[in-house]
This record gives sequence, structure tokens and C-alpha cells, in this order.
Amino acid sequence: MTLTRDELDAASRTAAFPDQTPYRSISVQRIAELAQRTGAGVREIEVAALENGFVPERYARNLRTFSPADQAALLRAQVGVVGLGGLGGTVTEILARMGVGRLTLIDGDRFEESNLNRQLLSSPANLGVPKAEAAAQRVAQVNAAVEVSAQACFLTERNAPELIAGCRVVVDCLDNLRTRFELEDACRRAGCPLVSAAVAGASGHVTAIFPEDRGLRLIYGEPQELPLKGAETVLGTVPYAVAFLASLECAEVAKILLGRGGLLRDRLLVADLAEGIIEVVNLR
Repeated sequence: MTLTRDELDAASRTAAFPDQTPYRSISVQRIAELAQRTGAGVREIEVAALENGFVPERYARNLRTFSPADQAALLRAQVGVVGLGGLGGTVTEILARMGVGRLTLIDGDRFEESNLNRQLLSSPANLGVPKAEAAAQRVAQVNAAVEVSAQACFLTERNAPELIAGCRVVVDCLDNLRTRFELEDACRRAGCPLVSAAVAGASGHVTAIFPEDRGLRLIYGEPQELPLKGAETVLGTVPYAVAFLASLECAEVAKILLGRGGLLRDRLLVADLAEGIIEVVNLR
């Protein structure tokens, strides 16, 4: 069902940004009421509002960085997140709050106690729960406009093409080097950009890889020469490094989806938070 401008106007109120610039705002509650009354989806209503000059209030603080057209583009986009642990749980949270409209969330693992120090989606109450299930529940709590496809399975070379089908961008939040290369190969075949990050101790790195790029081989070398796990097996993983690198991944996702900004393509942002050092290395 198509909403009219008059219906949207009747559901809105006048509000102001912090600089006192006025705008017409529609609250989460009024959008839910419109969805119930008209049968339209929440995401559909939010896109219609943005296209007609109304601001869904949940995105009001986005709209000094993103334009209404940008926010509508995010709502129409589909992004895959592979691995829903430390990086993936935080990436999922940020993308849902940012307003990415469709999320494909992939992980076959379940929560255990050692996850509690850094994995945003974990809690003592959901130990043993599939991470994909917890991620879908969290997104539903955070943003009803976001449609979730939760895949409680591990990505493999065989199932990767089907799992990431339809995604505009895929986010690598894996801790398994071999699977990371399998994901990169699947994204290359699908013509889909990949945003990849890794964390070990208080350090980590992030990059953006397009299908025609050499990508992970410029960072790690050839996959057949690598161990299964990276340096995190020795150094552990602290929560502030996870949150920092996950935020950088989401920034790359936004830049790819909106087609602007300086991407970390053929570049590697390396951060050592213990020493307060951040640098960007050219990969070619």
C-alpha cells in the first residue's frame, strides 16, 4: 500500500535539530501505528517518509551526515555479516541502528562463557543459544524496519554463494583464516565488495576488497600456507579493540553503499590501541 503525503503529514510533528533547524518528524510509535493501520511494512513507511521530506525520528541524528536520500538508500540495501561473535555482534548492532534495511546474519556457533568479555550479543542468560538466533532477536528489539535473514550455519565454500546472494556488501567478521579466503572467493564470484577486519589483543586491521582486487593475499599471503587461526589465539581479544574495528567496518559499509568517501581499498588501516598508534598502509 502506498502512503499519501497527507497521511505522513498527519502522523508527523515539528521538531528541531540541535542547531534549531526545523524538520517534520515521525516517531517510532506513529510509524508502528501507520504500519498496523495500513498493512505497510515499517521499512516501506520509513522510505516513503524520507522521500516525502519527513524524518523518521530514529534517524534524526544521522541526517547531519547522511541526506534523506542516503538514509533511504541504506534502508533499501542488503548487507551480509559473516561471523556473529565479537566483531559481528557489534557490526550487526551498528548496522541495525544506522538503518541498513536488510541484514543476512550468518554463524553456526553458540554462545559460551568466554564470549562474555567482548561479544555484544552474549549474556549469561543466552549461553548455549545460537548466535544467529540471538542476533535476529536483537535486531528486532533495536529496529523493526530491518528485515533479517538469520542463517544458523557455518559458511563453507559450497554454501557461500547461496548465503550471500543478494547482498550489496558483505562484512567479514570471522576468526578463521581459511574460511575468510573462501568468503572472499564467493564475494569475488558474486561481484560483491567485502569489508574485512581482524582483531588480536588490543590491535587489529581493516580493509575494503572489491571483486577485481587481490585482497586478502596482499595481507596474509597464500591461503594454503596459513594456520587455521590468527594471532588472537595467543593474544586474546579485548572488548575495546573489537568495538573500534567493528565501527571501522561499518564506516566502510556506509561508504560503499552510498558511493562516497575515502575507502580503505588497496589500503590496510592498522591500529595498536595499547600504544595509541593508527596508521594506513598501502597494499600495492
